[in-house]
Amino acid sequence: MNTNDIFHRIVNALSLSKSDILEAYTLEGYNMDEEHLEDLLKDADKVSGECSYEELGVLLDGLVTLKRGPSPKKPSEEEAVPLTNNLILKKLRIALELKEPETEIIFGLGDAALSKQELKSLFRSESHKNFKACPDGLLMAFLEGLDEFYYSGEEV
Repeated sequence: MNTNDIFHRIVNALSLSKSDILEAYTLEGYNMDEEHLEDLLKDADKVSGECSYEELGVLLDGLVTLKRGPSPKKPSEEEAVPLTNNLILKKLRIALELKEPETEIIFGLGDAALSKQELKSLFRSESHKNFKACPDGLLMAFLEGLDEFYYSGEEV
């Protein structure tokens, strides 16, 4: 999983401005260096810096806070949760307040046909017997569908 690619796809799909991104990081108490962010926002093949898993995770948390407000059940700083494809899907679904039909449409726009059961299994707890790990290709299909779902017709 390439974190820079995921970062770029999320930023482009949601048409996030530099100030939106900085605000998301600020809301999570993360000090994002503007110079580093500028480097991350360059074209994917021109980026000299790497978007770390932590930076991607904080951006996703910041998007949830930015779009929905602070969570009363925020996990403590000591409970670091590894960033998986399933967690990326969950955080985007929460931040954008996507319901099941919208999520199905987005996967469909990304040319990934999933049954309702397959879709639900992606959002289950890892300890659940019907949990299914999200492969990289399926996450990329979701991000492509997200870009098309939120496409405004204007080039950024």
